[in-house]
Amino acid sequence: MSSGDRDPKIFRDRREAGERLGAALEPAYGNRDVVVLGLPRGGVPVAFEVARRLGAPLDVLVVRKLGAPINPELAIGAIAAGGVRVLDWDSMAYLGIDEAAIEPIARREQKELERRERLYRAGRAPLDLRGKTAIIVDDGIATGSTMHAAALAARAAGCDSVIVAAPTASRDACAMLRRAADAVEVLSVPEPYIAVGAWYLAFPQLEDDEVIELLAKGAEE
Repeated sequence: MSSGDRDPKIFRDRREAGERLGAALEPAYGNRDVVVLGLPRGGVPVAFEVARRLGAPLDVLVVRKLGAPINPELAIGAIAAGGVRVLDWDSMAYLGIDEAAIEPIARREQKELERRERLYRAGRAPLDLRGKTAIIVDDGIATGSTMHAAALAARAAGCDSVIVAAPTASRDACAMLRRAADAVEVLSVPEPYIAVGAWYLAFPQLEDDEVIELLAKGAEE
């Protein structure tokens, strides 16, 4: 699998993307002590198929984007479990945003992170990541700030190695994430990178109930 592939592959939906990603990952990671971690919401259906293909346990790694005060959809950082915080200092400088302006956003997202942790786990303890190879999966990676926070959180939890995996990602995100992960495994790196949903024929908004169902099913397999 080459993270330099510029062919803008179109995925039918997250399930098909996960099946294709799992098949591509199997030769390198099928015989390793792997845990697959899905980023909710959209990364969980992809991670479910990857875990099934690899015969690996599935868990969730909750990460929250920190959106710019003037445009919440624009990621200028992210937080993850264990007090991990990643900030995009270049974007903040360009927008004239200082760290103090991020604090109320970070507090709000921390509460949401904790709520989702309780909801998605449904009383299940997080999987022990110590000494494991963690494959962190999302449905796509645009800026990379959310995945960067996830990689740092997995590393802090004691993973032996951290692998970032997605069906599609931007070239800049791949370059940045190679500095945080041991490997970046992406099926397609189209340029220019419009948005994650642009590379899917069906890209519906997922609800919490769908994530909970997949995680429960993954725990049973």
